[in-house]
Amino acid sequence: MNYSKEELIKYRIERAIDTFEDAIILSEKGKWNAVINRLYYASFYSVNALFLSKSIITKTHSGVRSLFHLHFIKTGIIKERFGEFYSMIFDLRHSGDYGDMVTLTKDKVEPLITETEAFITIIKSLVKYNES
Repeated sequence: MNYSKEELIKYRIERAIDTFEDAIILSEKGKWNAVINRLYYASFYSVNALFLSKSIITKTHSGVRSLFHLHFIKTGIIKERFGEFYSMIFDLRHSGDYGDMVTLTKDKVEPLITETEAFITIIKSLVKYNES
């Protein structure tokens, strides 16, 4: 089935929001490695919505990070702190998912919940996401 660009953008933003909500639930259980995974993917899905809105195509997670910095951070469209945030959760998610003996802590991960929410909000404003 073919979907319009607008439908796909809405789907990706909604997926980001749902994944963010999963992170909140996991945080209540103290599952910090899983929380960072969900925060990363919530951010990743929102960046993919942004890319779709600007017709930017990439096939890898590293490509998403690189093109996000190139098109949105270096140009000043999105503040530098969000570029640093995205890189940090990219690295934390990777080490949490694939590293041996990596246990993320509440002190490290919990502050990133608020930052992820702000990140998604900025992306939503750039894609002019309509929640209806």
